[in-house]
Amino acid sequence: MRVVLDTNVIVSGLNFPGNERLLLDLALRGRIELYLSPFILDEVFGVLARKFGWADDDVQQALRRLRQAATVIHPPRFTDVIEGDHADNRVLECAVAVSADYLVTGDRRHLLPIGEHRGVRILRSPQFISALGDG
Repeated sequence: MRVVLDTNVIVSGLNFPGNERLLLDLALRGRIELYLSPFILDEVFGVLARKFGWADDDVQQALRRLRQAATVIHPPRFTDVIEGDHADNRVLECAVAVSADYLVTGDRRHLLPIGEHRGVRILRSPQFISALGDG
């Protein structure tokens, strides 16, 4: 099962217990095929450093673990699906480029309302965990 985790899911999983941490653990243990892009990793770096005040060494260690657990791809750019929201389009491009089964996000404003795009189901963490149990 191919999965892309949005930046907000990764950051939540690294900082708080809950569904997002469970998803990260599944990815780190190789239970799901995680795909990320340099854009997503750069966003994770920025949010952890700026918003959460992580030390540079701690951020680098987290990014190393993510890179080891994921396949990092350089997706091609395509027409913006979400007008004026560069970041969400870049995340969606990653999911489409790898023909992901799921894009897991907490973005209720832009990504979740799409529901599905080019065969990629867009779900919140609890929905994804339920889908795992059903599969």
